[in-house]
Amino acid sequence: MVKHSRDLTKRRDWEDLGIESEKQLLKTQGPRLLGRIMLVLLFIFLIVLFLPWRQTIPGRGTVTALRPEDRPQTVQNQIGGRIEHWAVREGQQVKKGDTILVISETSQSYFDPNLPTRLQEQLQAKEGSENAAAQKMEATAAQIKAMTQGLEVQLAAARNKVEQAENYVQIDSADLVAVRKFYEISKARLERYETGYKNGLFSLTDIETRRLKLQEDNAKVVSQSNKLSNAKQSLLNARIDLDNIEAKYQESVAKARSDMSSALSSRVSAQGDIAKLRNEISNIDIRRGLYVVRAPQDGFVVKTLKAGIGENIKEGESIATLQPFQPMVAAEIYVNAMDVPLILDSSDVRLQFEGWPSVQFAGWPSVAVGTFAGKVSVIDMVSSTNGKYRLLVTPTYPVPGNDEDWPVQLRQGSGVYGRVILRSVPLWYEIWRMLNGFPPSLEKEPDKTAASSK
Repeated sequence: MVKHSRDLTKRRDWEDLGIESEKQLLKTQGPRLLGRIMLVLLFIFLIVLFLPWRQTIPGRGTVTALRPEDRPQTVQNQIGGRIEHWAVREGQQVKKGDTILVISETSQSYFDPNLPTRLQEQLQAKEGSENAAAQKMEATAAQIKAMTQGLEVQLAAARNKVEQAENYVQIDSADLVAVRKFYEISKARLERYETGYKNGLFSLTDIETRRLKLQEDNAKVVSQSNKLSNAKQSLLNARIDLDNIEAKYQESVAKARSDMSSALSSRVSAQGDIAKLRNEISNIDIRRGLYVVRAPQDGFVVKTLKAGIGENIKEGESIATLQPFQPMVAAEIYVNAMDVPLILDSSDVRLQFEGWPSVQFAGWPSVAVGTFAGKVSVIDMVSSTNGKYRLLVTPTYPVPGNDEDWPVQLRQGSGVYGRVILRSVPLWYEIWRMLNGFPPSLEKEPDKTAASSK
């Protein structure tokens, strides 16, 4: 009995000790809780996979200007010279036409301060030569006119003499024919008288009378022949005189025309010298206006490329860098060649400028903070040296939604990171595309208005 009670007491003590141990042990429900959490995360992950994801094309670049005249430019002097005075300092704002630099002349051809006056005197002398040549041309023209009128009179007289001589030749020719007829008749009569004298019909006196008559007619023939020869000689002389008059006129006119050509040549030469002198005078006036180098447009003097006073500068040498005032800024970003076919000249872009804090989500540009809106304005037709294609992005006006205008503090050369916005796709599709290295989808989004109308 005693032993049984002792065993019972020990058993009760062990049971009490076990109850106390169970109370002190932790209840382990971790595996069950972890399983629930994993299920929730898997559910959330599946939901996230079907969330819309906006495809984008990334690109990096710098801030630049859209128009060439808005980009930084170097100011150059058009003539060589010696620096005499700087009218600006670096960082100073200038307006169009403000003086930047004053130079002095270094070319020996332009040292004379009275050079324009000297050239004016030469110009007046050349103008006098031109007037003299013009007067000589007028006098020569009058001389040619007078010679022409005198020739007409002389030619008329000479032609009249030729015509008169021709008439005399015709008259003397007719008279010679008549005289010869008379001589032939007298000769025939003498032969008949001699025959009759032999037959005793005529006396010796009659024969002698007829012989004298024949001698008279022969003398008349000789005289008329000589007269005709003289008339022909007079006609020849008249024609020679006519030819001499024409030859003398041609010689005089040729000489006068030669004088006219010389006067014309002198006048043209004087006109060429006058034009050359006027050009030199104009060039000197313009050159003296180029001693002052002026700002070509409103802007800021970024940096002077020459220093000091007395330094010689060459023609067309750069002297300062000018940043135009209020340029039309644009973002110059570079994208891969594989993505260029997907970009249009009106695609939306989200930009992130260096120096402006921002939080940008690639797939959800609408929730990005500190980014700015833009549109693609230019897509280069050829790749750059780095193998990428350049895009010029300009601000979007009016600014969509709650976006702000581009910062006015933007300076050309600042870094920029941009994303060209494409269509929306499910997140799982984007992950699958990136894992396979495929380009973004080119398929357009469905027209919501058309779908709603259907």
